[in-house]
Amino acid sequence: MPADLAVIGLGPYGLPLAQAAVAAGISTLGYRTGPEPGPLSPAELRRMLAGGFRHATSPAELGRVRTAVICAPTPRGADGGPDLSQVEAAARTLAARLRPHTTVILESPVHPGTTEEFLRPLLEEGSGLRAGRDFHLAYSPSRVDPGNRDFTPANTPKVIGGLTPACTESAAAFYGRLTEKVVRARGPREAETVQLLETNYRHVNIALVNEMAVLCHDLGVDLWDVIRCAETKPFGFQAFRPGPGVGGHAAPQDLTGHAGRTLRMVELAQQVNSQMPRYVIQRATALLNEHGKSARAARVLLLGVTYKPDLADQQSTPAQEIAVRLMELGASVSYHDPHIPSWSVLDRPVPRADSLYEAAADADLTILLQNHRTYDLQGLSVKAQLLLDTRGTTPTGAAHRL
Repeated sequence: MPADLAVIGLGPYGLPLAQAAVAAGISTLGYRTGPEPGPLSPAELRRMLAGGFRHATSPAELGRVRTAVICAPTPRGADGGPDLSQVEAAARTLAARLRPHTTVILESPVHPGTTEEFLRPLLEEGSGLRAGRDFHLAYSPSRVDPGNRDFTPANTPKVIGGLTPACTESAAAFYGRLTEKVVRARGPREAETVQLLETNYRHVNIALVNEMAVLCHDLGVDLWDVIRCAETKPFGFQAFRPGPGVGGHAAPQDLTGHAGRTLRMVELAQQVNSQMPRYVIQRATALLNEHGKSARAARVLLLGVTYKPDLADQQSTPAQEIAVRLMELGASVSYHDPHIPSWSVLDRPVPRADSLYEAAADADLTILLQNHRTYDLQGLSVKAQLLLDTRGTTPTGAAHRL
């Protein structure tokens, strides 16, 4: 049975798009590009299936849709840029079945120029059709924020840049069924660069506040109070908060190796953020030493090992590196996370604490890495022998903050 939409890639970008499309009443076909985890509960999957979603059983089904959106993941490659292998595989699979008048949209995070210089030739060579004449081609940056209940696909504006004005309008007509506002970019390169700017904006500002965290600790200044006061300014300031590192699927892009360009500020931000797990270890060992304990043989409990609160996603979570470094120091590491039933580091299973309060009372040091909604931070601060809060969410004076 034909579908209105094919979402190619059901990972962190494609699955939310498929959910939004189904919610908008669009019959949607899902096609996997790899072993992508499907973080859907049985109830969510039942709702999607009831709403008209189905998994493709054959690539041939991609040739019977009006719109195809490529959402294949682009993890960091060996050169530091996005690895386009799954985008290439998706494009070749689609091209062999592409029909005239289909609208093809790329949502994967890519360097500027990828839609025209990489995707377009693959689609044209594989189909014998020409983009902008026989089929529509556009780019739209994914604006997914997993777990955000305030901003959903329906109320988040969608940026679109088409190869031609007609391509832009065709993509706009599709996204107009999903969102309240469509923003038209001049072309694919501008839309791709929107994604570049938005991702790097986050990483650069996190790096700034991470550096401020280190500085303020050295100066004896309460950074969290500084942020609280600064965010009352109604213009020219947006509050970011420090943490043990930066996780998630959207890696910063400094364009190294791409057209010979480097964004020096992004490169520096990467260096700053990548040092935060080490800084957490420094603070942890210093705290233990201040209380007459050594990291060697210390019992350390890690709370929250996902990259974001209230989600089970562990993509690039700094908890991995922190656990490794603690183990290298000889510490005995355990963890608690309501969303992660089992966890391994360096192919070694990490013991999971069944009773949170008992584990915190027994540990020499408890490190809060992710503040899940279920955590009672006031209660934890009372039970824990030593509590290092890397998120600044415990009551003032109840814990040692980053």
